[in-house]
Amino acid sequence: MTTILYGIPNCDTVKKARAWLAEHDIAYEFHDFKKAGVPAERLQAWMAAVGWEKLLNRAGTTWRELDADQQAGAADAVGAARLMREQASVIKRPVVEWADGRISVGFKPELFEEFR
Repeated sequence: MTTILYGIPNCDTVKKARAWLAEHDIAYEFHDFKKAGVPAERLQAWMAAVGWEKLLNRAGTTWRELDADQQAGAADAVGAARLMREQASVIKRPVVEWADGRISVGFKPELFEEFR
């Protein structure tokens, strides 16, 4: 299995994660949410692995720009999944499916060290 990094290319956190992977000679594929969308079956796997609460980025600009009804609609797993499929920018980035099958969300060098 290949490591796959999911995200948005102009996201600073994704850029840092990609640079870290390159510096550590870890081969990976990049899945661009903007061009390829959010794969529904992978979203369900991520939610099962790390929880919808960890995947939903409530600190980002996209979340803050949502109206109150949209935010309230993401108060449970079903609503959060719907919102994440419709607006990929509310997914905390990057999501990485490591070659060994583990999944991480977000980027910190120490986090990536645990998974490499």
